[in-house]
Amino acid sequence: MLIFRNEKPADALPSAEQMQAMMSLWQKWIKNLVDQGKFSGTNRLLPEGKTLKPGNVITDGPYLESKEMIGGYLIVKANSLDEAVEAAKSCPNLLYGGNVEVRAVMPIDSDAKSGTFLNEKEAALS
Repeated sequence: MLIFRNEKPADALPSAEQMQAMMSLWQKWIKNLVDQGKFSGTNRLLPEGKTLKPGNVITDGPYLESKEMIGGYLIVKANSLDEAVEAAKSCPNLLYGGNVEVRAVMPIDSDAKSGTFLNEKEAALS
């Protein structure tokens, strides 16, 4: 999974032309991943959200104290973390001062204990 982080914009938002140029770069980059058979899925994330904390505390915004925000993610098909890093190196987010966090995604059924855990939870809900 590639997670796209950017600084929260201060006051200066990109112009419509700048946004169109950025979107074009993103579309080309994603199309390249599709053409290589490495694309699995992606979505942008809206800045609005809620964070739930212990004790039923709910706050507005996912990263209220942070200067960075997660703008979206993309799932790539890769045989290793290094291969995913190579795919991320040409990400347009890097051109605009953002960064890309590369993480391996572990399917829940690959954890030997998860089957037992899920069965116990399913039984408790029945």
